[in-house]
Amino acid sequence: MADKPRKVDDDVDGGDDGGDSDVSVATKTKTKTQRPPMYKVLLLNDDYTPMEFVVQVLERFFRITHSQAVEIMLTVHKKGLAVVGVFSYEIAETKVAQVMDFARRNQHPLQCTMEKEE
Repeated sequence: MADKPRKVDDDVDGGDDGGDSDVSVATKTKTKTQRPPMYKVLLLNDDYTPMEFVVQVLERFFRITHSQAVEIMLTVHKKGLAVVGVFSYEIAETKVAQVMDFARRNQHPLQCTMEKEE
């Protein structure tokens, strides 16, 4: 006697278990992409760099409006430092280098640093 053709939904082992068979389901684990660490760019106060120069630096390199630049400059002047922005490592590093280079070329001791945001 020939085997009868099997339907797609027939049990693989040929037995009829009434739908209670152990079926393994493959699942994919989604890996959560971690955000890159961010870095704060800080301007430090000194007794020699003119306030107007600091405002110019903020407007030029950080694209900050004049009123925001004045506010940040006053924070630097009163508190000794201020966070100018938060960026990825490469951008923060570039901003610090640009500010330091511009200050040196204009013979100002302005200091700009970066630190990892926590």
